[in-house]
Amino acid sequence: MRTDQKNSTLTAPPPAAPASSAAMTQGTLTTPVRRGILVVAILLGLGLSPLLGWGLHSVGIIVLGALLYCVTIYVASRLVEGPRHALDRLVTGIVTTMFALALVPLVSVVVEVVGKGYHRFDAQFFSYSMRGVVGAGGGAYHAIMGTVIITGIAALVSIPIGILAAIYLVEYGRKNRLSKALTFFVDVMTGIPSIVAGLFAYALFVLVFGEGARAGIIGATALTVLMIPTVVRSTEEMLRIVPNELREAAYALGVPKWLTIVKVVLPTALAGIATGVTLAIARVIGETAPLLVTVGITTSVNLNPFSGRMATLPIFSYYQYATPGVPPAPFIERAWTAALALILIVMALNIIARLISKFFAPKTGR
Repeated sequence: MRTDQKNSTLTAPPPAAPASSAAMTQGTLTTPVRRGILVVAILLGLGLSPLLGWGLHSVGIIVLGALLYCVTIYVASRLVEGPRHALDRLVTGIVTTMFALALVPLVSVVVEVVGKGYHRFDAQFFSYSMRGVVGAGGGAYHAIMGTVIITGIAALVSIPIGILAAIYLVEYGRKNRLSKALTFFVDVMTGIPSIVAGLFAYALFVLVFGEGARAGIIGATALTVLMIPTVVRSTEEMLRIVPNELREAAYALGVPKWLTIVKVVLPTALAGIATGVTLAIARVIGETAPLLVTVGITTSVNLNPFSGRMATLPIFSYYQYATPGVPPAPFIERAWTAALALILIVMALNIIARLISKFFAPKTGR
């Protein structure tokens, strides 16, 4: 009797699957179906936007298309896949819509600058200055050289100071009073308006050059004030993500602290530090307000940052657009071309930062 009961227990059928697991095996919306819903929503947005009085405005089309897509995909997914998948697809649609709206001003700026700036994007623009030019012709060679010199001086001063300050905060600070004060001032300097940096540099060099002084070194000082906190903050974050195990392993071998920082910590964080420095340069190279106060503008080539006014691309573009001559068309064209050249320089710096981050990052795989 006991043997029969035991055998019947061993051969009993498995329990039935719960209802919740059966609900997980519903259908799914295939990729062609989702793409079809998106296309139909965009076409309806194109058709409804003029009817609502918005015309063919990109923002109106995106908003209407996104609204129709989110409602349709939510209803279809709820009927086919269930409420959880439907909510997921609804949130995905909303996030994608916000991303598309964020792209609208960025893309419009690029299209506008390229469309109006390519007319003077020639060899003369990059090899001639504005000395003696009152109408068509001329170029921004003097402004390009001024931008390179002033930004180079600012980077030469800011990068060592910023990196060394970050090393002190991470490796030596230990939350003492000096490190807390330094962190506080870095946070404050990160948020100051750029015109304040320009006024500070001007007030500082008035003591040396006198009232009304304009020189490239004054502008470089203003850019240094803006660049140092960015370098400190980015370098500090990169140093903090270096694993402590690497430091402890070096200490266990008897390596001094300074040599551990030089040979272990900095090489490990090199890619991130270089990326942060490159982005900091890209951030200050387009500053206008501090250079307007400290450097001014000139039509001639001046390669001496310690004497006289210097032209820079942002100020050159501003003055060409704000004070055009007669006829104004050549001045407006030079302003847009200078803006296009500045955007290309910043884009090149960002690409360099990405390449540095990719090729110099520590290899974690085997």
